[in-house]
Amino acid sequence: MSALETQMPPVKYADVNGVRMAYYETGPRRGVPVVFCHGFPELAFSWRHQLKALEAAGRWAIAPDQRGYGLTSRPGPVEDYDMEHLTGDMVGLLDHLGVEKAIFCGHDWGGVVVWQMPLNHPGRVAGVIGLNTPFMARPPADPIEIMRRRFGEEMYIVHFQTPGEADDVLDRDVAKAMSFFLRKPPPGAPPASGGVSGSVLADRPRTEGESTFPLVKMLQTYDPAFDPRERFLTDDEMAVFVDTFQRTGFTGGINWYRNFTRNWRASEGTADRVTVPSLMVMAEKDAVLPPSAADGMEDHVPDLEKALIEESGHWTQQEKPEAVNRVILDWLDRRFSL
Repeated sequence: MSALETQMPPVKYADVNGVRMAYYETGPRRGVPVVFCHGFPELAFSWRHQLKALEAAGRWAIAPDQRGYGLTSRPGPVEDYDMEHLTGDMVGLLDHLGVEKAIFCGHDWGGVVVWQMPLNHPGRVAGVIGLNTPFMARPPADPIEIMRRRFGEEMYIVHFQTPGEADDVLDRDVAKAMSFFLRKPPPGAPPASGGVSGSVLADRPRTEGESTFPLVKMLQTYDPAFDPRERFLTDDEMAVFVDTFQRTGFTGGINWYRNFTRNWRASEGTADRVTVPSLMVMAEKDAVLPPSAADGMEDHVPDLEKALIEESGHWTQQEKPEAVNRVILDWLDRRFSL
């Protein structure tokens, strides 16, 4: 049996918002459920530790493969991956489950989705947990143009806008790509600063020392045999990611990035204030979404608590699952008691 079968509950399916969505559910159907939203390039499987912890605590938890990923449908049109569709999928999942409101917990791109949920669908959100990904107010200009001017064409989010190029590089050797992505920070790495997220908000020149994150170029020269970074996945766990993306490719997930400009245009006039109880969980050594990216969130999220996971890189819920589970369950027990 694969790690997916041994570490996750049985898969279920729901026809929602034009896609067939695969999801995994644990715990008793009582109280306010927690819906876990994964990032790129991940899966519902990324939340296996949290599903078990919430189940053990008697809480209802749900983790979908989001559109474009895993066992869920992968529509062809790029515009089918915009924020209207991504948040609409979560509403459709709640409708399928007969749930009025849920607490949404998101990591990486899933974090972007869950912070938009109370803005786009305020009546369906009881609380928000951002893991690594902070709330980001609408930037003053098209974020792709800001990143292009500041970081150049090789910056990965900018490069992702070109159809097919990054997809082909990633698809060519999925095992190599996943080895590149799913590692702990380099040995001796200091606490992170800078990062990409702040560049979306500030239309200013790149400062000395800021990375352009030329992902595709980095991957083309990457050799796993010489990577000093420690793995946090077992061979069986890594196989879940490799086998899945070998089947699906990366285009579905990359298409989320190809809607930055569309999402920015559509969000004009949308409120930039999240009023539900919220938790921001930061990772000390996340080079892409560092703790400093959450500075000033209180201006937009008044009912906010913050917590820091020490010695964790970007893949926090898998690198430091016990610490993440403690923080989430403590907050849930105080704000959403059973």
